[in-house]
Amino acid sequence: MTKDGPRLVGPSEFEQALAELHAATLDPQAGLFGPQSMLWRVDQDAAIFLGAGRALLLQLAHPWVAAAITDHSRSLTDPFGRFHRTFRIVFTIVFGTRDQALAAARRLYRLHTTITGTVPARSGRFAAGSAYHANEEEALRWVHATLIETAILARAIVRPPLTSAELERYWQDGRRFAALFGIRDETLPPDWAGFMAYNRAMWASDTLVVTPEARAIADALWSGAGTWLRVPRWYRRLTAHMLPSSLRAPFGFAPADYDEARAARITTWVRGAYPWIPSRLRLVGPYQEARGRLAGRAEPAWMVRRLNRFWIGQPAMPAPR
Repeated sequence: MTKDGPRLVGPSEFEQALAELHAATLDPQAGLFGPQSMLWRVDQDAAIFLGAGRALLLQLAHPWVAAAITDHSRSLTDPFGRFHRTFRIVFTIVFGTRDQALAAARRLYRLHTTITGTVPARSGRFAAGSAYHANEEEALRWVHATLIETAILARAIVRPPLTSAELERYWQDGRRFAALFGIRDETLPPDWAGFMAYNRAMWASDTLVVTPEARAIADALWSGAGTWLRVPRWYRRLTAHMLPSSLRAPFGFAPADYDEARAARITTWVRGAYPWIPSRLRLVGPYQEARGRLAGRAEPAWMVRRLNRFWIGQPAMPAPR
C-alpha cells in the first residue's frame, strides 16, 4: 500500500510481465527457470515441507491475509485442500512447462481479483473497515517473500547452507518468480542482503500484527481442524523456533516451544533421519515429473503420480488452459 492507497496489479501490466517472460524463455519444455536454476535446486527438495507452517504463520501475520482467509478460504474445513492448491500453483510455476507456468500464474491472478473485503478491527497500521485486496502489490510482495526466504531456512535443516554466490543466484530467480505474482521488478531489492533487510524490517513493523482471526486460524490448524490428524509437537516446535521472535508469543507459543536446546535436538533428529528416507521421496513429485518430461516421458511414472497426489492433490501438474 502506497501513501496514496492500495496499488492493485492491473491486468494489462500483469499480461505485459508474462509476455516478457514468454519471450525470454529459451526452452519452453524446461519452463521459466529450468534444471540449471537455483529455484529448481532449492524447491526440488521435500525438506521444503519443514517450512510450510512457518510460511503460513508469516502470511497470517499480515492482517489482510488473515481477513482474506477468514472471509474467502476453506482452510479450516479443508486444510489439505489449501495445502494442495498452494503447492499446485507454486510448483507448476517453478517446474511446469512455459505454458503451464504462465497458465498457473493467470489462474492465481484471476482468483486474487475476487478476493477483497474489509479489515474487521484496527490492526497495526490498518484501520477498522479499511479495504483489503489480494492483488495489491505490497501484500503480494510479502507473501512472495515468505515463500522465498522460508524455503532457504527449511532446506538448511537437512542440507549444507548455500554459498553467498548461490544465494544471489537464488534471489535473481526469486525476482523472476515475483513477476508471476504481478510484482514489478523495480519494487524488489537488487540483492540477497537487501531482500533480507526487507524481511527484518517487516518483522519489526506495524504491518505485521497477529489479529484474533490469525490466531484462531493458526490454533485450528495446529489442532488438526478439518482432518483426523493433529500436527506433531516436534513440527510445531520447529516452526516456533524458525519464526521471528516478535511473532512467537502472539501466535501462542510458550518459551518451551522455541527453547534453543530443544530446537537443536529436533533439528539434529530431523537431519539424522532425513538420509534414511528413500531417495525418490526426498524429491517433490512435480520436480520428478519435470525431469521425466525433459527426458522425453509423455506422462509421469506411476510413482511420480502418487507423489504428486501428496504434493499437489492430483497425478500431474495441470495442463495449460
